[in-house]
Amino acid sequence: MKSKLISVIVVTAVICFTACKKELTDVNKNPTAITADQYDPNLLLTTVQLMYTGSTDFGAENWYVKWGQVAGFIQHVASTNTGFYSGDKYLNSVGSFGVYFDHSYIYQVQPMIELYELTLNKPQYQNLHQMARIMKALVFERITDLYGDIPYSQAGLGYYQRIYTPVYDKQQDIYTDLLKEVSQATDSLDENADKPTGDVFYAAADDQIAQWKKFGNTLLLRMAMRLTKVDPATAQQYVKQVQNQTMQSNDDNAIVQHQDGNNVTQNRDAWSIYGQDSADLKLCSTYIDFLKNNNDPRLPVVSWIFATDDRDTASQQGLPPGYIVGGNRPQYDIRTRPDYPAMGMQGYSRLSDIILNNEAPDLILTYAESEFLLADAAKRWGIGNAEEHYNNGVLAAITEWDAYGDAAFISDDDAQAYLDAHPYDDADGLNQINTQFWGATLMNEYESWCNWRRTGYPELTPTNYPGNVTGGTIPRRLQYPPSQKITNPDNYNKAVANLAGGDKLTSRMWIDPQ
Repeated sequence: MKSKLISVIVVTAVICFTACKKELTDVNKNPTAITADQYDPNLLLTTVQLMYTGSTDFGAENWYVKWGQVAGFIQHVASTNTGFYSGDKYLNSVGSFGVYFDHSYIYQVQPMIELYELTLNKPQYQNLHQMARIMKALVFERITDLYGDIPYSQAGLGYYQRIYTPVYDKQQDIYTDLLKEVSQATDSLDENADKPTGDVFYAAADDQIAQWKKFGNTLLLRMAMRLTKVDPATAQQYVKQVQNQTMQSNDDNAIVQHQDGNNVTQNRDAWSIYGQDSADLKLCSTYIDFLKNNNDPRLPVVSWIFATDDRDTASQQGLPPGYIVGGNRPQYDIRTRPDYPAMGMQGYSRLSDIILNNEAPDLILTYAESEFLLADAAKRWGIGNAEEHYNNGVLAAITEWDAYGDAAFISDDDAQAYLDAHPYDDADGLNQINTQFWGATLMNEYESWCNWRRTGYPELTPTNYPGNVTGGTIPRRLQYPPSQKITNPDNYNKAVANLAGGDKLTSRMWIDPQ
């Protein structure tokens, strides 16, 4: 009888404890908390697309890396300021080189992984998940293109898998997976499934899913063409796969249209440059001379003399790379040059306020780029018609500037006149195609540098400013941030050991072996 009584008491206690525990759990729930099942992942797509153009941390990576370094490497811009804009001189700027790495994992990778995980295996987000896969490839392609081996397969998984020191995947493995992911994701987009509402690129398009298919195939083309030095067979395979499925006109361009008002929506380039020292950043003489010598109708759109508000083409003068003001070496003092402007430094051209303002758009991936890449593939391997793609690329590259507003409009007739004056010459095809690519990618500095490293065109003359860390050669990669030596030392050291020459600007990555 006693044992039965004890059993009843125990069972009753368990029941009461369970009930009380359930009640306590219910009481301690925050009724206003937002959980994964309540959160709309469409908002994360918006976030990733915006952050891809620059972070809300004052667009620091744009200022330090995009304009302070990369744009100077490829001679779109130059500066006499060796502290902030040293890219045209290849000086040691370890604190700047790694800013894109640090910021991209915080502001792009983390929300992008959240988007991927929250939409995985959820039928109501079928297309949104495929877009997440494509955006993931877009984000990681740029990071690996800038640094080489990077955290990829384990990146952003601290919350989901408690991985806080991710391994650095080899660039070859990353590209293999990127190509697979974009190919599968693009094929999986379904016209009859969801139409994501957080899409900054194409939400307003008449056929959003069709636009994303073109975007995915164009991104696939770009990634495939990165392999021209190391795996031309794979490159050709994917180029053939996307034939007639890439962007077909400037209407297909992927654009983030910024809005003035706050640090989330406004243009990051304008925000960072105007917020710091815009007077020190000039358009490079290499770029200005290219436009002037070719009677390019883009010149008055992209360039101006700020002090006099002069946009006349004859007045524009680019700053030669590799100079400073003053110093104890007259050969590097810009004021000793016979072509030094009568107005002094104010006489050099700057990025026009037409294309550098808080509401200016970012052109993420364009029809012009696509056509130049197809022209390159046609010239190399006979896949398609090189002249036809070159012609399409030139016309699109000149007329796409109307995305910046009425002041940037260039007529079809002016574009055709430029093309007529610069017809395709197959004997000089690769140079011609990729020099036009360089001319078209002002404002898309990362992509311009990547394509220059891939092709060697245009043939830029490097500077050899005293104290440079490359031996007077144009950098081939960016250095990892010093923070990685502390926060992820073992994996960082393994990645550096795989670089011939170590973590230097001159070390070659897998896609750029020579």
